[in-house]
Amino acid sequence: MADCAPLALWGGLECSVVRVGDEFRNQIEETGHSQRLTDLDAIAALGIRTLRYPVIWESIAPDRSDICDWKWTDERFARLRDLGIRPIAGLVHHGSGPGYTSLIDPAFPTLLARHAERVAMRYPWVDMFTPVNEPLTTARFSGLYGHWYPHGRDYQTFLRCLVTECRATVLAMRAIRRITPHAQLVQTEDMGKTFSTPLLREQVDHENERRWLSLDLLFGRVDRTHPWYEICLRNGIDEKELDFFRDGHGAPDIIGINHYPTSERYLDEALDHYPEHFHGGNGRQAYADVEAVRMDLPPEELGVKARLAEVWERYRSPMAVTEAHHGCTREEQVRWLMEVWKDVQDLRDAGHDIRAVTTWSLFGAVDWNSLLVARSGAYEPGAFDVRGHEPRRTAISQVAESLARTGTFEHPVLDQPGWWRRDGRHYQPPARKAGSATRARRPILIAGATGTLGRAFARLCEWRGLDHVLLTRGEMDIADPASVETALARHRPWAVINAAGYVRVEDAARERDLCFRANALGAEAIAQACAHLGLPVVAFSSDRVFDGRLGRPYREIDPVCPACVYGQSKSEAEQRIASAHPEALVIRTSAFFGPWDRANFVYRVLSALHAGQGVNPAEGIVSPTYVPDLVHATLDLLVDGERGLWHLANQGMTSWAELAERAAAEAKLSWRAGPRLVEEAAPLTALTSERGLILPTFESAISRYFRDCEVDWTAPSILEAAE
Repeated sequence: MADCAPLALWGGLECSVVRVGDEFRNQIEETGHSQRLTDLDAIAALGIRTLRYPVIWESIAPDRSDICDWKWTDERFARLRDLGIRPIAGLVHHGSGPGYTSLIDPAFPTLLARHAERVAMRYPWVDMFTPVNEPLTTARFSGLYGHWYPHGRDYQTFLRCLVTECRATVLAMRAIRRITPHAQLVQTEDMGKTFSTPLLREQVDHENERRWLSLDLLFGRVDRTHPWYEICLRNGIDEKELDFFRDGHGAPDIIGINHYPTSERYLDEALDHYPEHFHGGNGRQAYADVEAVRMDLPPEELGVKARLAEVWERYRSPMAVTEAHHGCTREEQVRWLMEVWKDVQDLRDAGHDIRAVTTWSLFGAVDWNSLLVARSGAYEPGAFDVRGHEPRRTAISQVAESLARTGTFEHPVLDQPGWWRRDGRHYQPPARKAGSATRARRPILIAGATGTLGRAFARLCEWRGLDHVLLTRGEMDIADPASVETALARHRPWAVINAAGYVRVEDAARERDLCFRANALGAEAIAQACAHLGLPVVAFSSDRVFDGRLGRPYREIDPVCPACVYGQSKSEAEQRIASAHPEALVIRTSAFFGPWDRANFVYRVLSALHAGQGVNPAEGIVSPTYVPDLVHATLDLLVDGERGLWHLANQGMTSWAELAERAAAEAKLSWRAGPRLVEEAAPLTALTSERGLILPTFESAISRYFRDCEVDWTAPSILEAAE
């Protein structure tokens, strides 16, 4: 491929309009893109010049096929043209059409073709189209698994949906090409493969033949010798419907492959080896359907590289990766996109005609962890995080910009492979050691080995595959500049997290010098050393920099006004850090509690109640902060290259008494409240953020505490004091 154009980076927005029952979900609305024309300028700034973009039928003609509202798309497509971005127009994205049709409606193909013709007439300069995104996947989810409308659970409905979508694709492209003869069909599909135990070989062969069916129809390959021809006939598809595709005029100009880390599956009859939610079957055999990447399979048989090679061998037609996205932690998102990019480069070098990789879901996606069936608000960021007043660039935007402009990207998180390549991912211990090669590793240095926060960072860095060094005070005295410099020279980190400090709030007035030495001078010493070396640094502050008299949750821009010595030490630390290292990331947090030690209010309440003792919560309204959520969000921000002051606390606020009551109710312990300790109006030091509300609600955190908890509040013990 040396004489071909360089590998291109395309972009795409999650734009599904999916009907669940009688309700339509629109991802363009749920991610806020529908209200932000400036998103297109942000995409152009990344260097992306080809963009999968919606002209969704359900949105333009929702009530009647002859009444169309083009205002939104007119404005967007004009801006795309001004920016020099070539759109790949998507007409139906995992949808079943407006409410007056469906995937089992014989009129659906003609109606979609009419919409396609109108799009082509309105935007004659657009020359790339995806009339129906992932027809096989949509047919499975709508006609076989019952997730989306028309909620079928049988092969008759599945095949009717699929043939309808493929016929609609052919008719839509015919209509478009009457207006734009050179228009190209970019046909997307997920080609994930299934593996199994020997006992389930027949089922896995069946599924692996089925995965080709949409493309085989469009390429005109479903003739009387095709393994699915007779299956189609037995399930209500007649010969004329299949013969419609035989001329191959529906063949894609570019095959778009959408592949995810869990696209490949493994079937195993040993149900007791897997969680119950994986259990299923085919009516004859019961089996677990699990992620193949978690099984002991040869690594070369798994992943996007293997699947792209299969598609190339079968069709020998130009390809692109039309979705590259991973709804995981930020460094795993980076690792996934870079692995896809490298795999495609390797295949191009071997002669495969692959035109582009698409960084998908540029503005994220909502509730795809439930296939849009549940409305839980679960958000996965993409190149931008939309949970603030304006979309915020993440590390993926840095990857995208670098790949678009130079074809390369480098970051210390790439020293380790993704979770799908690391040991520990398997359901059962593998017979052989994973052979993933890694580079020389650059760690994150974490100060605070004896504290709750430092230990939590070390724990979750290990889980996330982030190399790290956790240091005690003896190994690095944060208030001694020489000690800090020695530790940085020894470990050569790429970033530093200062999770050390003085945390005994009630003792701070009596031990003022110790408190200020650790919290203010120590924070300054680390910030100065990191600034000198050009290293990112994370430091932690507290809601105690506020006196609680404002009457509403505090934002980052509110002036500090500490009412206690501990708060004064944190306020001074913020000033010293800002002076020493203006690029530092400073996290204010509040009332944190975690599942891995006893040094928090929730544990003390539960332990006391279990022992039959009353509890006397102090007055005050706070934002409880779950340590795992805090650590994950902080690591994401660090990888994103964020800087400045952030408020990170679980969303919502509550009094200490209400928090104790909620924890007791979750633990099914009787509540025995003692007398109030303070009579005056309760201070309100809850936190909110102008930069982005990126942690879940504290109600969710309390529930997860009991799922994650590794400390036993029922065991008689002396409660640990906070470090």
